[in-house]
Amino acid sequence: MKKQTITEIQIDDIKFPNIGLGNVGEKRVQVKGALPGQLLKIRAKSGKAPKGEILEVLQPSPHQIPPKCPVFGLCNGCAFQHIPYNYEAELKTNMVRRILAPLQLNAEFLPTIPAANIDGYRNKMEFSFGDDGPDGNLTLGMRKKGSFYEAVDVPDCLLVHPDFGRILAFTRNYFATSGETFHHRRKRTGTLRHLVIRRGILTDEILVNLVTTSGQNYNDYASKLLQIPLDGRLVGILNTINNSPADAVTPEEVRILHGVDYYHEQFTQGLRFNVSAFSFFQTNSIMAEQLYATIANFAGNLTNKTLLDLYCGTGTIGIYLAAHAKQVLGIELIPEAVAAAQKNAALNSVTNCHFIAGDVRKIVQTLDVSPDTIILDPPREGINPKAMPHILAFNAQKIVYVSCKPTSLATDLPAFIAAGYRPTKIRCIDMFPRTANIETVVLLEKSFDTSPPM
Repeated sequence: MKKQTITEIQIDDIKFPNIGLGNVGEKRVQVKGALPGQLLKIRAKSGKAPKGEILEVLQPSPHQIPPKCPVFGLCNGCAFQHIPYNYEAELKTNMVRRILAPLQLNAEFLPTIPAANIDGYRNKMEFSFGDDGPDGNLTLGMRKKGSFYEAVDVPDCLLVHPDFGRILAFTRNYFATSGETFHHRRKRTGTLRHLVIRRGILTDEILVNLVTTSGQNYNDYASKLLQIPLDGRLVGILNTINNSPADAVTPEEVRILHGVDYYHEQFTQGLRFNVSAFSFFQTNSIMAEQLYATIANFAGNLTNKTLLDLYCGTGTIGIYLAAHAKQVLGIELIPEAVAAAQKNAALNSVTNCHFIAGDVRKIVQTLDVSPDTIILDPPREGINPKAMPHILAFNAQKIVYVSCKPTSLATDLPAFIAAGYRPTKIRCIDMFPRTANIETVVLLEKSFDTSPPM
């Protein structure tokens, strides 16, 4: 299609993450945010593959329902507020199946574990300061779809506890009257960048992180924030300084305005975790227990076995499994997360876990250890190709790969298969309801030795 051409399209399929597919003439066209069954008016966009932008829904999908969120479609957060949850889980599971199908894995695909809650499940949310148009009013919420600088106010976001909305509304109103403006990265004006809120689902502890450019004092903001009524308890208020041109929360300096720079989360079976401001922790605490139980099931009997936990974050998976293993060795890039992992082990009286700070790609080349089982929970883009040969060289009997991006999983799996690993079990766990993401866990078992003869 020529760029800017306006035409109609019937959506007949969907691919990861939430790209609708349909034909315009003989061309297969991708339409982000479209649902199977919709008839749409679209505008052609430029790109390597034919793409379209939704202008109007001429006929809704038979699965479509009215979204509960009033800003769904404007906000860049949710993907599936407009369909029933059971259909969402089905769509996402089928997307994973389709992505993995070309690999012909012949593994047991276990039933998806659906989300226990589709509302109020997130323990962390990163909000952005912006405006509601050129030279408009200050806003604080989620980035508006298709915009670098506009933000949509989301005081009643359904994905988080109401305390998030209360803190969000207070913060927006406070700065709307202070005269401070959001940081415009291109113009290099303004000071306000992000507001990151973390809340323990089972502890009600709250950590607030105001991210700004340098040079301001926010003690008054913190003292007034402490006065607002909340269901939970504010254990820490931080001011992170970030002058980077990137639209990301990159800490150059962290100032503690109140309390501490961490909060606690607790699992139902008694494990308690210290979660620091910049360390990774599963955003869905309730479903994290389901995820870890699945990992434990796939790992099997760990008695007298050594477990290598790569990309271990704050050590939660390793600590969860430690009681069943001889020893656990975790590796994580972020030093702060490793410090938190060490604290978490002590907090839970776990003595057989050891954690190393460093790049997995480099550290695995130096380890003198023979792990029986390896847990892999890499970033969204998967395993660094330079790390892969060294991970395979351990020749572990079992590898449990945890992936939040199935396309990255599909890219990595052939290397394991070529090295003699056979995928035997696969299970999806919906950690992220109402979004396009889903967690996938794969058990890889060593089936034969592909090393060359001596």
